[in-house]
Amino acid sequence: MQTVADPLEHARLTASHKEAVVCGSDRLDYHTLWSRCRRLAGYLAGLGLQRGDRVAIVALNCHRDLEAYLALPSAGYVIVPLNTRSALAELEYAALDSQARVLLTDREPSSLDSLFEHVVRLPDGYEQAISDAEPATLGVDIHEDDLAGIFYTGGTTGKAKGVMLTHRNLMANTWTTLSWAHLTHTDRWLIMAPLFHAAGTCSVLATVWVTGTQVILPSSSASDVLDMIEHELVTATLAVPTLLAAVTDEQFARPRDVGSLRLMSHGASPVATEILRRAAKAFPEAELLHLYGTTETSPIATNLPHEELLLGTPEARSCGYPALGVQVRVVDLDGADLPAGEVGEVVIRGANVTRGYWNKPEETAAALRDGWYHTGDLGYLDHEWRLYLVDRLKDMVVTGGENVYTVEVEDVLYSHPGVAEAAVFGVPDDHWGESLYAVVVPRGEVTGEELMEYCRERIAGFKIPKHIAISAEPLPKSGAGKVLKRQLREPFWSGHETRIG
Repeated sequence: MQTVADPLEHARLTASHKEAVVCGSDRLDYHTLWSRCRRLAGYLAGLGLQRGDRVAIVALNCHRDLEAYLALPSAGYVIVPLNTRSALAELEYAALDSQARVLLTDREPSSLDSLFEHVVRLPDGYEQAISDAEPATLGVDIHEDDLAGIFYTGGTTGKAKGVMLTHRNLMANTWTTLSWAHLTHTDRWLIMAPLFHAAGTCSVLATVWVTGTQVILPSSSASDVLDMIEHELVTATLAVPTLLAAVTDEQFARPRDVGSLRLMSHGASPVATEILRRAAKAFPEAELLHLYGTTETSPIATNLPHEELLLGTPEARSCGYPALGVQVRVVDLDGADLPAGEVGEVVIRGANVTRGYWNKPEETAAALRDGWYHTGDLGYLDHEWRLYLVDRLKDMVVTGGENVYTVEVEDVLYSHPGVAEAAVFGVPDDHWGESLYAVVVPRGEVTGEELMEYCRERIAGFKIPKHIAISAEPLPKSGAGKVLKRQLREPFWSGHETRIG
């Protein structure tokens, strides 16, 4: 049995004075990190918190987020990281839903504060709190099936759900991460995704376990990412596709010395092949690795190593093989396995799969059936058990009786040199039921008519958007960097009942 406390205890015993965390001007070794975690746990105990009580955090990336992620579950509490980009009403909903007793935040006072018994402001209030606290012992009577965290989904398809992850879930992902990232004590992992998101915390426990160093980036600007890779000799990182594209463009425009980088992994949403081609040129020494998973899978379910060697082959469209200890199937509406090459819903089973949704038994029952998590993603397996995603169930467009996977159309648009960002979705159509609509953020001079002609040469006529809008503004995104298609769709579907999500 292993819990979140075990990697930290191992690092403290075997590499006490090794650099653990870099965050701005703060540099902590493993002894200091362990000590601060103990004092944070002691402070919360002094407030009267009991095992299983929830503690919310709303803050930009810093080492205090990392401390909370390690300390709270290790002391028997439940961490509730909240999206810093959420509206106040969304934060209040999560606070009420989780019934968290304490809030750790770097925000100015607001009505959110009134929903908690105690509010600790970062950094000053936090530092004062832990400096005065009696250290608590970590890892005592903690069990692998205890709840470690409630991670609210981005809410891109409706009201957010609190995904319950146990110590067992997080430790299963730790071993999975070690298998695909090949981490050692020499690695310096750059955390550039927000720590409230699974992509931000994906490698935290694995890096601690091998006594590597975590370099925390408060912002996710492409310029800051490259500066940090150069100055801190970063060896590995994980980017969402939108940030991968931005970092690649920045490296072409203003190159840095990124020779230390051996692994550029990416995940959280599908990525266009053209972005990968550009990334392979921008980071020639780095392995490109595709990761697929969800918050409900803690998060990794599949991985595709050395993606840069597969560019130009059909396998480059894959998101890889089932990860260590994870089973993946593709099934029809009745739950029966589909043959290789046939599209159906992706379902997942393993020690990494969530216990369910906090306070939502109906949603839990719908998602977890017969031991399998139903992802809502459409995909297919090839004969070597590689998984290929084609779309979200909610994003597939049925136009004139034909199924169109919007990711395929977006991939064509991204291959045009004048396209920086693209999103394709369905809008109401009196004749076809739904028709395809695209919003494109240009990289240079390009028109919608030009892009439609470009598509016409590459995909079937029913897959070509009926309208392509050129936008001067970036596409709307969630805090994790996913394009918010729902926000783009809403104006078209107002007053219609056909489209949901």
